[in-house]
Formats: sequence, structure tokens, C-alpha cells
Amino acid sequence: MAGTMPHAIFVETGLDGGSTVAAYAAELPGCATFAAADAEAVAAMPRRVARFSEWLRGNDEPAPAFVGDNWYEVERAACDGSPTGRAAFSLDQLPPSDEEWQRWLRWLELAREELAEAIDHAGVEQTSSDEALAAIAEQDIALVRSIGGEATSSTGEPIDRLYAARDELVAALDAGGPSADGARRALRLAIADDLRLAERLRGEAG
Repeated sequence: MAGTMPHAIFVETGLDGGSTVAAYAAELPGCATFAAADAEAVAAMPRRVARFSEWLRGNDEPAPAFVGDNWYEVERAACDGSPTGRAAFSLDQLPPSDEEWQRWLRWLELAREELAEAIDHAGVEQTSSDEALAAIAEQDIALVRSIGGEATSSTGEPIDRLYAARDELVAALDAGGPSADGARRALRLAIADDLRLAERLRGEAG
């Protein structure tokens, strides 16, 4: 029946030292909400999907049409607070098609462009000391290693390290392809975290 089509959400607990819960839209890798409680994160998903779809269309990317706002939790897992300890879900183990893979790689590039623009907006000097900037770079390095790549960008200025780590992640994803272990998870996390930080730097709601 129109308006009742169910859409899956995966929930990650234990972020930000245990103070934050993330919810991920299974059908849109990188589309995520972050809140203090799981119910709040899940409830925010319809609005987030609408914003994410609008963002895709604004960047000339096709956005799927969703029937209804029946988003519900199907799986949850905890992160342990470390760069390598982010939650993995059953869907992360399924390799996407080549078309999906290329589309999601473009989303990853768009997300990094969003973050770069937000850094410029906030001011390089102000954001260079942002702990979240360093955390994303550290996580990108961990993700590179988790999918079998070699990461070397462990030093340098925070923003330079951020961009170098992302270049290494993209190179590792290109080399491993859609069937690489953990590749789908890496894309989901990198897109979601880039967009989250970009919105915070701009002072927007998550």
C-alpha cells in the first residue's frame, strides 16, 4: 500500500564517548542522523532523507524516490570509541553493484567537497585545532588499513593530514573495488562523518 513501504535503519551506539547515537539509512549510504538517544535519531530519519536527497539532486546526482516515511530500526551495534571500532552491520558485508559503487564514490567526493567548503567558511585557523578534524583523518587511515590499503599520512598539519588521509582512502577503495572487505562500511562512515562535521562547522542542525 502506498505510504507504508518500510525502509531499514541501522543504529550505532556509543559515539562521542557514549553520548551520541547514530542512525543510518540502509538505502542511502552516508545518510545519517546523530542524537542523544536512539529514538530521537530514528525519528529524525525522514527529514534527514529528504535533506540528503535534496543535496544529491543539487549536485546533479540521481536520488531515489521513497514511498512513505516508515523508517524503522532493523539492526544495532556499538562502537568502542576507537577509529577501528565503529559499528559494522550485516548490510556492510554485501558488495554493491558496479553502478552503485561508482555512484557512492561520487557521493564520497561530494561529501569531502562539502567539508572543504565548510572549513573555508569557518576559517582554516579556527578549524585546524578542531578535534573532529583530527578524528576523521585518523579514522580514514584506520579504514584504509581495514580494507587492505597502506596508509602513510600520519603526520603534518591537521587539514593537510585530513586531505592526505582521504586521498589514501579513495585510492584504497579504487584498488579494492566493491568486493573489498569493509569497503561498503568505509564509504558509509566517511560520507556520514564528513557531512556531519560540515554541518556543524556551518552551525546547521545535524
